[in-house]
Amino acid sequence: MTEVGHFIGGKHVASTSGRSQDIMQPMDGSVRGKVALGTVAELRQAVENAKAAQPAWAATNPQRRVRVLMKFLQLVERDYDELAELLAREHGKTIPDAKGDIQRGLEVVEVCIGAPHLMKGEFTDGAGPGIDVYSMRQPLGVVAGITPFNFPAMIPLWKIAPAIACGNAFILKPSERDPGVPMKIAELFLEAGLPAGILNVVNGDKEIVDAILDHPDIKAIGFVGSTPIAQYIYSRATANGKRAQCFGGAKNHMIIMPDADMDQTVDALIGAGYGSAGERCMAISVAVPVGKETADRLVEKLIPRVESLKVGPSTDPSADYGPLVTQQALDRVKGYVDAGVKEGAKLVVDGRGFKMQGYENGYYMGGCLFDEVTPDMSIYKEEIFGPVLSVVRAANYEEALKLPNEHEYGNGVAIFTRDGDAARDFASRVQVGMVGINVPIPVPIAYYTFGGWKGSGFGDLNQHGSDAFRFYTKTKTVTSRWPSGVKEGAEFVIPTMN
Repeated sequence: MTEVGHFIGGKHVASTSGRSQDIMQPMDGSVRGKVALGTVAELRQAVENAKAAQPAWAATNPQRRVRVLMKFLQLVERDYDELAELLAREHGKTIPDAKGDIQRGLEVVEVCIGAPHLMKGEFTDGAGPGIDVYSMRQPLGVVAGITPFNFPAMIPLWKIAPAIACGNAFILKPSERDPGVPMKIAELFLEAGLPAGILNVVNGDKEIVDAILDHPDIKAIGFVGSTPIAQYIYSRATANGKRAQCFGGAKNHMIIMPDADMDQTVDALIGAGYGSAGERCMAISVAVPVGKETADRLVEKLIPRVESLKVGPSTDPSADYGPLVTQQALDRVKGYVDAGVKEGAKLVVDGRGFKMQGYENGYYMGGCLFDEVTPDMSIYKEEIFGPVLSVVRAANYEEALKLPNEHEYGNGVAIFTRDGDAARDFASRVQVGMVGINVPIPVPIAYYTFGGWKGSGFGDLNQHGSDAFRFYTKTKTVTSRWPSGVKEGAEFVIPTMN
């Protein structure tokens, strides 16, 4: 039985709270271990370690800081298979999908190796008579991240890598559902040469979250999770004078134009809608075919593909997807399917009764496909976070475009078409933060930024890319003039460059 405490000051630290939560293995419903639910005092201990270590780390030149990231990449490659299996067993996603989770995190680490360039300021020689002006980027100090269960490697790395590359110390509060990989990441950073105290992991629940939000020495907070919690964290953090970037829920549409390659479209929908059991904030959960003929062809091709999806344990390399993360998550998704049927949607593939032979206690659900869904239904309005795809039929392009534009979420969207003019118009007019053109999951490459609009994102700066370096630094601008040639006597007007 694994006992997971905290990682503070470069050491594993047992919690004194007396509170813990089971770590489940979703594929068979067994208990893998227990994770501590920490105390405010333990969070303060982590912050004190971070504060003590951060000044020396900030004074280390950026090139030397990123050498730690380079070594970390080597260590992850060494332990790749071990990390992927641990992730799969705690989360439920298949091992190939777990490896993708890790890889997308590593891509951000690779970009952060460019910190010496990305942190450069600006310089103007001779801005005025004998006057030079320059700017510099400096770390904030101690920063924190609160990360979700569905990407236990990728999202912590999206937060940690730019923060420490910029010279900050970092406090991570990972999901208590799958804490194993975040703890292992902390160990590998220490092995890579990161000074003790620069990366601390404090496990817990709302008590730790609130302690992070209220601690005066934590200067910035990054969060990914549901929209209600994103709103709560953003409001409380900013009220306490902290920077915050908080990313919430999603309802990602795929518009299918009449000229789209239907086989390519169906392949894309199957992977984007059902991969990782739909537990992705970038999953496509709404297909919007334009015109009756397009809709009929789409549904006709989708039905056999959804029916033939292979659901299996996380360790099955041939499975299309594995179990959901918890029994509660499974019950919630089934509840949404029940609601969709009650509201009048047509359930053309029903996966609620799926059972995995030999894994009867696992949290499995077969793929579900709804047709004739309307915008007033809960299965359209709300994020289901499961292997459920809804088809909403649109009479024409303008009606299709209106759907993502008027939805409360604005995370990702896609259009499948052969018409460049339609694609260009869509990319320009759609009110969503990330757009795919014949790309079903438009997660930007690591040197661009990731972030949604409307109810999917709170804060002015996105994750990774150049925005991450802006978020984790503050800009100082220096105007200098040296004594030679300076006039004597006081000046009583605001300085100008005349």
